[in-house]
Parts: sequence; structure tokens; C-alpha cells
Amino acid sequence: MTSAGLKRPSAVSALLLLVLLVLAASLLWRSRSWPLVHDGPIMHYIAWRIAEGAAPYRDVFDMNFPGVYLAHLAVLKTLGPGDGAWRVFDLAWLAVAALAVAAFAAPWGRVAAAGGALFFVTYHLAGGAWQAGQRDFVLCPFLLIGALGVARWAEAGCPRRSSSLAWGGLALGAGITIKPHALALAAGLAVVVVVAARRGAVSVWAPAATFGVALAIVPLAVIAWLSLVGALAAWREIVVEYLVPLYARLGRHGPWLVHRSEVWLPISAAVLISLGHALSRRRFTVRHAVAALGVLYGLAHFLAQGKGWEYHLYPLAAFVAVVLFAELEPARAARRPLVFTALAASLVMVLVGLGVKGSEAASPAWISDKERRVGAVVEDLAMRLGPGDRVQMLDTTDGGVHALLRLRAVQPTRFLYDFHFYHDVDTAFVQALRAEFIGDLDRHPPRFIVLFERGWPQGGYERLERFPSLRLRLRVSYRSEQAGDGYVIYAKRDDP
Repeated sequence: MTSAGLKRPSAVSALLLLVLLVLAASLLWRSRSWPLVHDGPIMHYIAWRIAEGAAPYRDVFDMNFPGVYLAHLAVLKTLGPGDGAWRVFDLAWLAVAALAVAAFAAPWGRVAAAGGALFFVTYHLAGGAWQAGQRDFVLCPFLLIGALGVARWAEAGCPRRSSSLAWGGLALGAGITIKPHALALAAGLAVVVVVAARRGAVSVWAPAATFGVALAIVPLAVIAWLSLVGALAAWREIVVEYLVPLYARLGRHGPWLVHRSEVWLPISAAVLISLGHALSRRRFTVRHAVAALGVLYGLAHFLAQGKGWEYHLYPLAAFVAVVLFAELEPARAARRPLVFTALAASLVMVLVGLGVKGSEAASPAWISDKERRVGAVVEDLAMRLGPGDRVQMLDTTDGGVHALLRLRAVQPTRFLYDFHFYHDVDTAFVQALRAEFIGDLDRHPPRFIVLFERGWPQGGYERLERFPSLRLRLRVSYRSEQAGDGYVIYAKRDDP
């Protein structure tokens, strides 16, 4: 295979790239007015509370890792809290991820680099507004850069010291503070470092130490920050006593539930053809091996969480993007028409699926409904809240916390959501959460309590029947004052 053959793409490859470029540009234009919605406002609110002096976990009960809050805090401090600021961040981060994909795939040719980058851009923009800035999406550049650092070090002959191992480990460490699942990829890459060093007949200790120390820097810095603000003990309690034993089992679906199987089936076929062709031609380099490891990690990342949420597929999509177009031109140059045709056909099906997905996700009714609900709650409360008045939201992701963010209102308790109180109610930890919640309501009665209809993972207004002490306080101390679309506002009875 000549390098010239890889430099001049075939008409089929050029057409695929052109269609992908047009699709990405179209979705980009349609995404320009995406609002801040769903999970983004919740993380923004936590970041705002931290900026106001609250300690995460101790003053705000949430299950996410601290790197998520720091990312949102950076957005608030540099760009602001609005929809436009969030759109700028999302697109800038998408550009970083696409460049990381292109850098990873660059040695396999311009088609591989451009195709992979455009695929990831298109995949993200086809997901709709609620995917903007999702935690697993934010994680992707860290994973890609970490894997790329290890691959470059191994390709360079495994030198004892290498800056690529250092920045790769540093990026992965930052990723761990976003999602701890990145530890699995870090462990796999550490094995690659050890194996490559032994095959290169160099000492394992120096590169392993470089990678390990770099990997630990950001997590240790974040732990130090949590300790400094008095949040470390509360974080440990949430992780050890709630997140791992209870929350991790909540809302789980069948392990093979995948959103948009009509997209992921041809993606899977293209990945298997691409990696299989590289193996059959003995072109399977260490970079291929690291990319394949990333694909396996992405699959494990999705399956291990078990909730079937679409954004959990992002790490898989990132490493899929690296290998998706890698063997298209090599298959043509090697005169393997069946492989070339099968891979091209799979990619065509991928483009069609992404186009349909993007069209359907462009302006779904549930997002506009949620925006209207947030606006209605803000309007109902804004003129009636005085300085220092507090509001307790009983909600998960239906807009209650977003309304708090717009109102710049603080709750009398540390609980952002109410779903904690309705699962595993026989456990001592959930009973303690219930007692803490009721105690805080009694000590600092809020002027308003807003109950949202939709519970998670199930239930409606009737879920109050399973929390008798809360139901009693609403009946005795509050009056149902106003009902809106999907929510009811309760006001204190002694409030003039």
C-alpha cells in the first residue's frame, strides 16, 4: 500500500465525507438555539451554590463526582449562566473532542481523521439539546487524550521518560474526577504500559511511575479541595453508603437496552470490519490495540451503569469514532472490494440513522414543555419571594432546580431531589435521610414547597402516601395554593 494511495481518497470516501460534513453543518445550524435544559441546570445550580459558599455534598446532596461541579463552576465564572453561554461551552468542548479523535486517527490517513472527527460531531449534535454538556460527553476528551498519550509513548519505542505519558495520565486523572468509571480505562492503559515496556526491553518502573503519578495529580488536588471546604466526610458518606450500595441499583434496565439500535447496529458492523481488516492485513499496531481497548471500555462504561441512558454511550462513541473510517481507504488500496463495499455500506447506514435521529431530536415536545414549566414556576414565585425566603422543591429533573437557579433561591434542606426518600426505605441510610429532611423543614420552614407530579424512576403525586411525615406537614402547615402544569405550589398557612 502506497502513501499516495492513502493521500488521494476514492470517490466513495470523498462522497461519504462530504455527506457527513453537510449533515454535521446542518445539525450545527439547527442546534444554535439549544437551551440549557435537563441535567445542565441542576449542575449549574450546585456550582452557583458552591460559588456562594456552600460545600458540595455537605450542603447539597448529590451523587455526581466533584469534577462535574468544577466544570460547571468554570462555565459560570467565565461565560455566565445563560443558554448562549452553555451553547458556547458545549460547542467548544465538542471541537476539543473532535480534534482529539482526529489526532488519534491521523496516522491512518486523512479520511480516517476527518471521518472520525465529523462522525463524533454529528453523533453529538444528533442527540438533541439535553445531551449538551452531559457528564459522559465532557469525559470524552480526557479519555481520548489519555489513550493517545499512551499510544504515542509506545510508538516512540517506550522511552524511560516521556511527556506523552505524563499528559496522558494527567488527562485521565481529570476524567476520573468527572466519572470514576474512567479508572477502568486507566487500569487497562497501565497494563499496556507494562506490556509495551517489557516488549521494548526497558525498565517498567520509570514509565509506570510517570503515568501513575500524573494520573493521581488531579484527583488528589480535588480531594484536597473537598477537605479544605469541609465536604470530604459528606462525600465519603454519599459514595460509600448511598451511591454504591443503593443508587447504583436504582432505575436499572435490561443490560442490552441501547438507544437507537438502528444506528448502533451499522456502527458495530463498521467497527468490526475495520478492526478485522487491520488484523487480517497485519496492520494492527499498538495504536489499533489502544483504540480497541477504548472501544471495550466504552461498552463496559455503558453496561456497568445499567440504566440505559443514551448519554452513557458517549465514551463508546468517542473510541468508535477513532476506528470507524480507519480502514476504508486501506481496504481500497489493498484491492479488497468486499471489505471496502461492506464498510462503505455500513457507513452509509450510519449516516442515514444519524440524519433521522438528528431530525427527530431537533425540537422534541418534552423540552419545550419543560421550558414552559420552568418559566411558569418562576413566574408564580418571583413576585412573592422576599429577601431570605426559601423554597423547597420536591422534584428530580422536571424543572424545579432550574427554577431555583433562575430565582437565585436557596432551599431549607440540602436535598435537590426527592427520589431518595422513596426507594430502599427499609434501610437505615434512607431512614436517616428522611429524618434529616423533616428535621430541616421543621427548623427552617420554607415559605413555599413545590411538589412536581413526575417522580423518578416512577410514581406521581401519590408518592407522598409513602412518606407519611412529609404528607402530614403539608396538610397541617401548608395549603395547596396553586396548581400548574405538572406541579403544585404549597404555601405556609401563617404566611400573610
